[in-house]
This record gives sequence, C-alpha cells and structure tokens, in this order.
Amino acid sequence: IKEKRTSKFPQMREPVREAHADQSVTILHAKVAQKSYGTEKRFFCPPPCVYISGHGWRVMQDHLKVSVSSPSMFACAKSLFISDQDKRKHFCLLLRLFLGNRQEVGSFQSRMIKVISKPSQKRQSMKNADLCISSCSRVALFNRLRSQTVSTRYLSVDRGAFIASARQWTAFTINLGMCHADRGDFVPSEGFICYGRVVQLVCTESGVALPLMVIRKVNKQHAILDVDEPVSQLHKCAFQFRDDPQSYLCLSNDTIIQHRAPSSGRDPGRVVLNDGSCWTIIGVEAVEFTFNQGPACIQTPVTPFPVMTGLEVNGGGHVAMLEIQGDNLSPHLKVWFGNNEAETMFKSPKSLLCVVPDVSAFSDGWRCLRRIITVPLCLIRSDGLIYRTSFSFTYTPELQPPPPSIRGAQTSPSSTKISLRYYSNRSPLAPNKRKKAVLIVYQMNGAHPPFTPRARIQRWARACFKLMV
Repeated sequence: IKEKRTSKFPQMREPVREAHADQSVTILHAKVAQKSYGTEKRFFCPPPCVYISGHGWRVMQDHLKVSVSSPSMFACAKSLFISDQDKRKHFCLLLRLFLGNRQEVGSFQSRMIKVISKPSQKRQSMKNADLCISSCSRVALFNRLRSQTVSTRYLSVDRGAFIASARQWTAFTINLGMCHADRGDFVPSEGFICYGRVVQLVCTESGVALPLMVIRKVNKQHAILDVDEPVSQLHKCAFQFRDDPQSYLCLSNDTIIQHRAPSSGRDPGRVVLNDGSCWTIIGVEAVEFTFNQGPACIQTPVTPFPVMTGLEVNGGGHVAMLEIQGDNLSPHLKVWFGNNEAETMFKSPKSLLCVVPDVSAFSDGWRCLRRIITVPLCLIRSDGLIYRTSFSFTYTPELQPPPPSIRGAQTSPSSTKISLRYYSNRSPLAPNKRKKAVLIVYQMNGAHPPFTPRARIQRWARACFKLMV
C-alpha cells in the first residue's frame, strides 16, 4: 500500500496557464550617486524610476474595486539626494507600494548604489573596476546645459524613435565590438569601454539600436581624438558616427540629430562641439519583480520577495536533487517545474533543496527522452502566490556511443550523461534572453552482464555533473 501524501499547497496548475495575469514591478536606478555638501542638493541623476506593468493589475482592480489607472504605470523620484552627514559608502533604495485603498502590495529593494564625491578625472585601473563602464552593461545618457538641473534632457526611446526627454530616461546596453570593414558586421566583445573604440547603444526594452559610433572623451567642450583610457562613471563624452566622422550625436530641444563638428584650428586632435553634443554617461541597474496572485487576489503583502541567484545539481540517475541558491527563501515556498510541484526542503534563507521530477512527467509518460523539453522554474507560496523567476530547466538527450564491455566484444547499451549548464544574463528587461539550467538525463536500459544491479547503481552514482557559469 502506497502512502498518499497530502500537501498544504493547493493542487493547482496556474504557473503556465495564467501567465497573462502576471504583475511586474521594475526599478531602474543609477549605479552611483554624488554626495551633496553644505546647503547644495545634488539630486540623483538620472532619477530612480518605477514601472508597473502586467494585466494582473487590471484583474486586481476588478476584484478589489480599487483604482488602477492603466495596466502600465510609471513614476520617478526627482528630489532624492544624500547629504554629507551620511557616512555610508553604499546604500539601497526601498520602494513601498500601496493600492488606492491603502492596502500594501509590498516593499521592494533596489541593488546597491555606490556613493561618490565627484566624477573621477584620473585614469581608471582594475582596482576601481566598479567605476568603469564594461561592455554589455546598461548605461544612461543625459545632457545638461550650463550645469542647470532644469535643463537636463535624457536620451530615451519613444515608439521606436530616439528622443530627448525631460521626464523619462531609457536604459541602453552598450556593446564594445570589433568591426570588420570588409564584411561590415559588428561583433560584440568583452572588456571595459575605452575612448576611441567603436560601440553600439541598444535599447534594453525595445531592441532599437543607434548606428555604430566611436566614443570620445570631452574636455572643455572639445572632443579629444587621441585618448584611449577607460570610460568612467559620470564622465562627459561624445559619440562620433563611424560612417560619418564629422557628425556627432546631438540633441536639439526634444529631437536627436547629427551635429557637424569642425576640427580645432590649433590642435588637429581636438574637435569643437556644441552644448547638445556633450553627454554624461552613467551605469544603471534594473531590478524586476514578477508575481501572480491569481483570481483570489491575496490580501497579504507579496514581500519579502524570494530571488533565485544560482542552481546546482546533486546526485544522479533517478534521485537527482536541485539546490536553489538565492535570497529571502522560506519554508513556505515550494519549487515548481512548469505545472509540476517538486518535493521541496528548506535549508536556509539562502538555499532550498528539491527533487528533480522525472522526465516522464513532461513527456506523456515516456521515460526515454528523445527531444529537448524546457520548463520554467517558479516558486509558489503556501497561500498560492506565484513568484516568477528568470530560470528554466531543460531536459536534453545526449546520445553517446556505447562503451566497450569488460568481457570479449560485448557492449553495454547506449546511454546519456548528466550535466548542468547555467547561462547567466543580467538583463531582466530582455525576455528573449533567459537564464537556463540544462539537465541531461542519465539512463541505462537493460544492461548486459557483468552489469549487476549493484554495479549499475554505482555507475549511476559516478555520473558526471558540471556547472558552467
């Protein structure tokens, strides 16, 4: 007689079916903030922004009879600053979100922000890597005339067009690459962004990209052409179009144009720029929280929000265990593989263990895997609240030639090996680039002698796991 297990978690199959009712909260903010001294107030630039999106907010409005203006909302905090009396070198922003009826949705925390006194004018080294701009990271660009806050304009994207906005700013992925003139293609590469290199700015939300440009250092409204040092936070820079070296990225009121810059008569290594061609570059972070309350519209706050940061497989064969590493994990959480609940064990607020479901749960009962199967990973709280993650789990067959047998010319049946591949992506705003954990199923079907059941178990236990970051 098999024991029938009962779970306090509702027997539901919402994780995939109700994805259209998700609710998302996204926080955009700069990586560094300048400290204010005396009576001056150096407001955070660009200002921290909050985007609320997802049709789940509309479902909540219909259920609770509260006012939600639109499925997509935006807000920014333009009056935040840090005084000289605050001695912290790093801090986080805390967002508290409430509905119109004063019901608390939760408290959401940003990433760490570094406090600086002023932009560094020295050549940056590896010791100050956190102040350098690296390839494939997110940046924001803004233009400020005569150091006046009211004249600040941010490079933004609206309906696929590049504009200069006084209210909203856009995060761009800056790619450093090598250009092949004979083929005309652009190959992104890793490393720090340096002046004089070809870069590409891509909107992280829409994917719209500017033409290839060469980033130049700006000093006293001149673009310096013979500088190759790393680009640092809050540096003034200019963007020279690669295919038209005399044109620079420029703003005119709320429009983005190309400015024809003349060379300096005294120094051929300098180019005279106008005010609209001088940009300030700063690294930015984006934190996204996605959850699903379902038709019940849970009344309790959704925070503390559990976050997955890594995966690790332990064991092998039919008893593979997946360790989930993260923050704010609790005993009230269960791990779900697609629509299948996994047996979950709580280790600590930073670690959960779960049993990997058999592949037959996703392949119509077939235990022999013949095709790739990918399922999303999510966490479900005991009251039914679904926490989405950017991780997925993939069962992948990997056929290998059968190894030779110990006796004579006998061979063992073909099998597959186990490995774990983890692809990291720091772009929560790019849904087409997801983090994936790949599990390759290990099986032995009808092994020939001398593979006894004991030897077969030992063979399973020696299956190779690899973690690739």
